[in-house]
Amino acid sequence: FKNNGMISSEYTCDGEDVSPELIIESAPKNAKSLALIADDPDAPVGTWVHWVVWNIPVNTKTIPKGEKAGVEGINDFRRTGYGGPCPPSGTHRYYFKLYALDTELELSKSATKKELEKAMQGHIIEKAELIGKYSRA
Repeated sequence: FKNNGMISSEYTCDGEDVSPELIIESAPKNAKSLALIADDPDAPVGTWVHWVVWNIPVNTKTIPKGEKAGVEGINDFRRTGYGGPCPPSGTHRYYFKLYALDTELELSKSATKKELEKAMQGHIIEKAELIGKYSRA
């Protein structure tokens, strides 16, 4: 999907519920790893976390559809890995935020978005963001 475009149902609870392909154009030369957070700020209970990943190799150019690229933490579905969009009503925005870090992170595999954000503090070199939208039929 294009930035601010609609996410195909294939990547949601209405389809295969697999992560979309993400293309990483270029990481800063001084980056040591990448981290990814995908979340929905429009959820009725507050921001809902769909995917948390860290220690993605810095030379990664593509995260293929349905595949993981680093260490995956716990999302708000209370499981590791990707959980696709599944809004209860209306059109929601899904932010895929990629961070270039100056270090690799030492985190438990049960780490959450909050723990990842805390570990990244002071280590973010650059950030890129892709926004997709989805509404259920």
